[in-house]
Amino acid sequence: MNKSESKYFNTALRMDEALLALLEEKALEYITVKEICHQAGVNRSTFYLHYETISDLVNETLEMINQRFLSYFPQQEEEVLGNMGSREREDLVLVTREYLLPYLRFIRDNKKVYWAAFRNPGSMQAHTRYGDLKQHILGPILERFEVPAAHCPYYMAYYVEGIIAIVREWLRRDCTDEVEMIADIIESCVRPRNGSDEK
Repeated sequence: MNKSESKYFNTALRMDEALLALLEEKALEYITVKEICHQAGVNRSTFYLHYETISDLVNETLEMINQRFLSYFPQQEEEVLGNMGSREREDLVLVTREYLLPYLRFIRDNKKVYWAAFRNPGSMQAHTRYGDLKQHILGPILERFEVPAAHCPYYMAYYVEGIIAIVREWLRRDCTDEVEMIADIIESCVRPRNGSDEK
């Protein structure tokens, strides 16, 4: 990274942090570009050099938060993705507790920005963030269950939208219910039927 790129990155990071600080004080719809610039110590022209709208900044901030979370689990993620083809079918579930609990804790700890994304889904491209889940986890699981390729997008929509709905409701309740309870609910909803139901 050259000096110019580093300066651009550091300025963007300051604006990400400024947005997070402001979200601790008020809802997104009441935050202005002027306030973000003041908090970050930049001028309006710098803001518009980086973003067209506050929604663009929220998207970037969500991506930054997601990267922080993903950086906690690089080795475990490789292990999960690497052995997907060799695991028993009954062990193939959309989520496991070892990933679900930290994921939910992370959402709880960053609930203001996640809630902002849920409240403004159209302008914040919230659904594009689930591409890796669909490609690396859901896709291989559905393939192992021999779900026809034409059906896969519908299965993926069902699972992803279901998890999103549970998390949205939890956020609506200000994440007051215990993480373990939400994990139990998600697990019971996404675990496929076991082989004993098949003839």
